[in-house]
Amino acid sequence: MGFSIVAGTRSGPRIREAQPSAVKACVLDTGKSVLTFGGYSASGYEDPQAMMARAELELAARRPADTLVNIGATAVGIGAVYDLAKRMGFTTMGIVSSRARDEKVELSRCVDLVFYVPDPSWGGRLRHSERLSPTSEAIVLVSGTYIAIGGGEIARDELLAMRQAGRTTVFVPADTNHQLALEQARKAHRPKPTDFRGAAHAAFMPAS
Repeated sequence: MGFSIVAGTRSGPRIREAQPSAVKACVLDTGKSVLTFGGYSASGYEDPQAMMARAELELAARRPADTLVNIGATAVGIGAVYDLAKRMGFTTMGIVSSRARDEKVELSRCVDLVFYVPDPSWGGRLRHSERLSPTSEAIVLVSGTYIAIGGGEIARDELLAMRQAGRTTVFVPADTNHQLALEQARKAHRPKPTDFRGAAHAAFMPAS
C-alpha cells in the first residue's frame, strides 16, 4: 500500500485519495477493527451533550490498541467524537467523499488519516439503484461495528448495508438541531418540519 494509519501531525491529518478497495487494504494491514460512528453532520444535534455521553460509553467499552475510530472526517455534528476519541487514546480515521475536498470542507483537527473517496455524491445509495455510492461502500467494507446516533438518509443506507453484510449495528435515537432544521426549511421554501428524528429513525425504530 505504501502508507499506514498512524497519528497525524500538528499541521493536520495525513490525507490520501483512495478507492474503496484500497481503503480496505490499508485498514486490513493494521490488524485493528474499525468502529464507525454515523449520524448528523452539518445539521447538528439538538442535544449534543447526550450524543457525546453515548459515544463515550461506546468508546469506553473498547481498547485503543485494538480499535480504529472512523467517522466522516469533519468536526461538525457527529465529528465532535473525534476529539473525545483522541483524548481516550484511539487512533482515528475518516472516510469522506472527494466532494468535501473539492468544496473545501474543514476537516477535524483530531483525525489522524483521511481517505478522500472519488465520489460525485456525499454518500448513501446511488440514485435509482440499490448500490451504495463509493464513499458509503468504503465505510461498509472496513467497518466491524457501526453506531449511528440519529442520522439522515446516508446513515440509514449505511446501517442497512451493514446489517445485510452481517455486521454489528447500533442505532441510538437522537434529534437533529431543531432551529437549524427550521432555518434550512425556510431558506428552501419547504414546509416547517415537525419531526426532527431523521430518516434513520424511521427505518430502525417502531412507528410512534
